[in-house]
Amino acid sequence: MKVKNILGERFKERAFEIESQNLMTRGGYMKQVGNGIYSLFTPAKRIQNKIEQILREEMDAIDGQEVLFPVVMPATLWQSSGRFESIGKELLRFKDRGGADMVLGMTHEEAAVQMAMNVAGTYQKYPFMIYQIQTKFRDEPRARGGLIRVREFTMKDAYSFHTSQEDLEAYYERCYRAYERIYARAGVPEVLAVKSDSGMMGGKVSHEFMLLCDIGEDSIVLCPECGFRANMEACDAITENEADETLAPLTEVFTGEAATIAEVGELLHVPDEKSCKAVVYQRNADDSYVLIFVRGDKEVNETKLTNYLKAEVHPAVDIENANLNAGNIGPVNLDTTATVLIDRSIYGATNLVCGANKPEYHYTGFTPARDLLADTEYLDLSKAVEGGICPCCGKHSLNVRRGIEVGNIFQLGKRYTEAMGMTYDAENGERKNPIMGCYGIGVGRLIASVCEARHDDYGPIWPITIAPWQVEICALRIDNPEVRAAADKLYQELEDAGVEVLYDDRPVSAGVMFSDADLLGAPVRVVISPKTLSRSAFELSARDKSFREDVAADTAAEAVRAKVAELIAAVNAKVPERM
Repeated sequence: MKVKNILGERFKERAFEIESQNLMTRGGYMKQVGNGIYSLFTPAKRIQNKIEQILREEMDAIDGQEVLFPVVMPATLWQSSGRFESIGKELLRFKDRGGADMVLGMTHEEAAVQMAMNVAGTYQKYPFMIYQIQTKFRDEPRARGGLIRVREFTMKDAYSFHTSQEDLEAYYERCYRAYERIYARAGVPEVLAVKSDSGMMGGKVSHEFMLLCDIGEDSIVLCPECGFRANMEACDAITENEADETLAPLTEVFTGEAATIAEVGELLHVPDEKSCKAVVYQRNADDSYVLIFVRGDKEVNETKLTNYLKAEVHPAVDIENANLNAGNIGPVNLDTTATVLIDRSIYGATNLVCGANKPEYHYTGFTPARDLLADTEYLDLSKAVEGGICPCCGKHSLNVRRGIEVGNIFQLGKRYTEAMGMTYDAENGERKNPIMGCYGIGVGRLIASVCEARHDDYGPIWPITIAPWQVEICALRIDNPEVRAAADKLYQELEDAGVEVLYDDRPVSAGVMFSDADLLGAPVRVVISPKTLSRSAFELSARDKSFREDVAADTAAEAVRAKVAELIAAVNAKVPERM
């Protein structure tokens, strides 16, 4: 293809703060249609096609069968699983012309069960896995970062069905390895698998695949000592409290208008970790109050809270309705209608400062073991912290990093097959529910994530395996007949050899041509100009600046093909073996 024929404009001005969104907009990869909705130009579509091909090859290699589910589904399908009512506004609901309730698919567990139901009625059909690459829609309230977080997206989602937990676990490991291969083949072998929270998907075992990146929305907890990895939402928070030698009596003290942990701490000369703070939420369903007590230097993990309550929550408003004194709430002598929960970060602590449950007063000397009921339950509701205790090796070694989720896998169990009544005849004649796993990768997000990981100040540096074009020919001074003839000849030779080549024969300056080439990100560049021809050579260079050399004009096609093969081999060398 020739650059002059590509629809889309490339420009120099910075468009967005997030680099992938900035570079892919400036490079003519995508165009916004609406909030979180994009059209893709040819360069992005070519990358998408290559990623989809990798996905198909890896899913087929673990015995996957490609299918296609509908985007639009009747609400009855989601009602049968219970998710029509349990999922919030992210699920787009509407009525068809006949008045029937319908949904746009944001995920397809229900459709997978409906497809397999009644056609996999005997144990002899198991195990099997079906997958699709399909458009989905999630009415995301926080669309941001171009393709990083969108509302309409293309996703590879797979669903496996098994007759035993052992069989599911064995297949889960195969899919885990297939995902490692997918990311390595896409040029980002550094993607990490971390323990995750299953969320609305259900199931007890799940992993997210994370690309560490400063603009990532997820917090990843890592232990360099033992290799432990988890999403913040799923990481146990372990706190050690050293008991003071002397226990002070519980004493009511005047604190006036001091209300926050910082204000009270400054007034009473105590650090945050020697205080107990109250955090108030309300359930979304009925606005009932939930009150959590946590050590003053800790934060509540809302995902853990939601999982414990089995209900969505939001920060509370008008807490006076729960008979609470804002800024002076404490766990002693508390009279409230709220659900009260105690985080384990205060377990074993002594001589803390806490609210006294009346305006302008706090307690000092609060010791939970003495001042709370003996049967008080201490829950894990707080976040792990930098330098915190690793739940695996027990060392104070945790690191907290940002990451982009580029895939996830879940052991769903019988969550959907039981709810929807899918059964099969077991070998002993019993009717049983199949056990499920599910495995997803967002294609657009992976494209943007690779751009985040592989770019410089001038544009994306696409890995050769997913680059829109492998090679770009830059013909400087195309008005020169010798340059035109040499560039046309190389272009045709590479095309005939099956090399994916982009040819820039526009009559523009070298600065404009190279700037556009940087934005298009072809891994290999060939520059042909009167200057190179004067030494009977073409200049061969890498987009990542790892090499630059002259190659003889008459053997340039062979040299380019060899360099492309070398780069592909370098990517494949990091791909793990299949299980």
